[in-house]
Amino acid sequence: MNERPDNPSVIVFPPLPFAGTLIVGLLLHRLMPHPILPRSLAWSLGMLLIIASALIARSAQAAMRKAGTNVNPYKPSVAIVTEGPFRFSRNPLYLSLLEMYLGITFLFNALWPLLLVVPLLIVTHYGIIRREERYLEAKFGEPYRIYKARVRRWI
Repeated sequence: MNERPDNPSVIVFPPLPFAGTLIVGLLLHRLMPHPILPRSLAWSLGMLLIIASALIARSAQAAMRKAGTNVNPYKPSVAIVTEGPFRFSRNPLYLSLLEMYLGITFLFNALWPLLLVVPLLIVTHYGIIRREERYLEAKFGEPYRIYKARVRRWI
């Protein structure tokens, strides 16, 4: 009974590393503040990224629901989603999480979360995205490989 589960077996629920890393970065910022931009520019950029994040996330979730597949990576995928923001990115929900993370980072005008984004993206890449890609390729085969060749991982 060594059957593999019908899900990507990601190491953690995707929003958690983004939230945890952001919290650590903001705590470091509180202890050792290092602004990165003029306040008004940082605030404007932060708001722009947060709004873009919300729009992409909403559109991606709607496309997944329309395709009849699960948003939750612990549940089986039943379709390859190629509509909405999935036409431009294979991972629009992770892109929206990154935009939200960066938006909040700029709202706080904080260097530390910006520095922590590199290890965050490494964990996301190997612990979540690569596992999802292997799962989707094993489950959907050639149609997924064609989609993967046509659409970039991020943007």
